[in-house]
Formats: sequence, C-alpha cells, structure tokens
Amino acid sequence: MGDWVLTPDVLAGGRFRVSAMTETMATLFALAGNGAQPGRADRLAGQRAAFRARLAADPVAERFLGVALGRRWLPDFLVAPPGSDERGFEDEWRRLRATPPAVAAADTAYTGPLPAVLRGPELVERVAELVRWVWTEAVRGDWPRRSRILEADIVSRTQALAGGGWVAALATLRPELRWLGEGRLRINALPNPPRALADAELLFIPATTPRGWVGWSQPHRYAVVYPCSGLLAEPATPPDGAALGRLLGANRAAVLSRLAMPRSPTQLVALTGQPLGSVGGHLRVLREAGLVRRRRAGRSVLYYRTELGDRLAAGPGGPSPTP
Repeated sequence: MGDWVLTPDVLAGGRFRVSAMTETMATLFALAGNGAQPGRADRLAGQRAAFRARLAADPVAERFLGVALGRRWLPDFLVAPPGSDERGFEDEWRRLRATPPAVAAADTAYTGPLPAVLRGPELVERVAELVRWVWTEAVRGDWPRRSRILEADIVSRTQALAGGGWVAALATLRPELRWLGEGRLRINALPNPPRALADAELLFIPATTPRGWVGWSQPHRYAVVYPCSGLLAEPATPPDGAALGRLLGANRAAVLSRLAMPRSPTQLVALTGQPLGSVGGHLRVLREAGLVRRRRAGRSVLYYRTELGDRLAAGPGGPSPTP
C-alpha cells in the first residue's frame, strides 16, 4: 500500500462519516481475537462464548476468518467503503451479500491458494450471515449510543480540519498514517508502489478499533478507518449517575458528566442525544451555578468543568482534584 497520491479535488472532497458496517467489522475482528475495543472488554468477554459456538457450527465462516485475519491484509469485499446511497447497516449488508463468489474468492486468496472448504459458491453467503449475526447480537442494541460517540469524534476532527487543514485533521488519526505534503498520504510503511487516487471518493471513518485499516472499491471509493479518539473508553454513565441525576436532573447530569475534557455544544449533542437548544440551556444553568466554564478555541466555544464541577461529578467516593 505505501502512499496514496491524491489530486487536489480528491483531497478537497474528502469527508468523515459513520458506518454501521465498519463498526460491525471492528466488533467482528475483536470477537475473533484480532484486536480489542476500547471500553468493551467486559461485554466482549461475555459475547465470545456465543461467537465461538456460532463459528463451531459453521466451518466455512470459521476457516474464512482464520485465513482473512491471519495476515497483514483484509479481503477487499469485507472492508469496502460504504456508498453514498447506503444509509445504514442493511444497505451495506446487501451490498456485501451481493459480492460475486469469484470476486470474494479472489480477494480471500490474495496471497495464496484457498483451502478447499472456501472454494464453494456458498462462501459469500456464509460470511454475510456471520456479519449479520455480529450486528444483531453484539452491535445493534448499542448502536444508538455508539453512533452518537462516533459522530462526536467526527465533530472534533472537522473542527481540527477547519482550524489547521488536513495536516491537523490527519495528525492523530491512526498509527502509521502521515500527511507528507504534495498530495501524498502515507498509509503504512510497506514498500509498495504509490497508488494514485484520481476522480475518487475518499472517506475517513471512525470505529472502535485499536489501529484501524484501509479499504477500497476500486477505482472510485477509498476509506481510512481510524480509532475513535478515546471517547468509547468512557462509561456510558458516571459511577454516581443516579445520585447526580436526582440532584441535577438526568439530562443536565449527562451534560456535566461528559465535560471531563473540554467539549463544544455540538459534541455534547452527539454524545447525549439531546437537542442543541436543551444542551445550551443546561450549559447556561451549569455555568451560572459555577460548575462549568467556557473558553473560545478558534471558531468554537468549549465548555469544561470547574473544580466544584469535578467534585460533584466524582461523587462522595471520588478523588479530589489535584491542587
């Protein structure tokens, strides 16, 4: 892979987006033992027994994962970027399921011959059903919360893009990714020839993954999947959420609990699921009570907790702030 060489039009049209299929793939890889998911270790541990039982009942899917995840590449059809007309998991899943068997076999056999069990016409159907199982059993129930957090990450990235250009936006996306200037994006350190992207759509997709990956549907769609920046490691509610909610009200407490680091109202909307007007009202009350302050960062206004806000959010058993 090495470097991608981007024309100015491709770079200018690059955009961030959330993908339910990408998040499902990140969960599939974690269940298969190929990486972790920030903030989900306990839940994954509880789901792995069912996942292993599912694989034991399907030797085609089990062998496919052994081949597909055991090398430094992923089959293209498994990680192809979402199309502009694909709005949710079902749209992306139908496209995956429609992959011609010959294409799936060629992608899977990229570095060597396929095992006999993977040479049948049922390969795509078995893989698609495994992916649907992961979505249904391990992702779908938590998707509203995850999608809000992924959207909040995108808000943060687009703010960096507006303030410092693509150099700032790409600086911390994923290990090995570097903007080299003159249209060159370093994808990894492999000694492969540069790949020219012309007249292509370039996507940046956050996911709960420790490292990320790249995917494409040649010649016109490419994506960089990158780790969501720390947000998913946070608990869904603070340890003393019930008591804090009784004191402040559940929605206001949710806003305060998300301000351990400075955040904009737009980020808080994405994280809490509350309307912008409600978030603004809660922030005003919290600021008047001395629990939060605000400061300007470029074009954004960021809110953060005061020492009193930290103590209240931590609860009676929480640590006191360091002087």
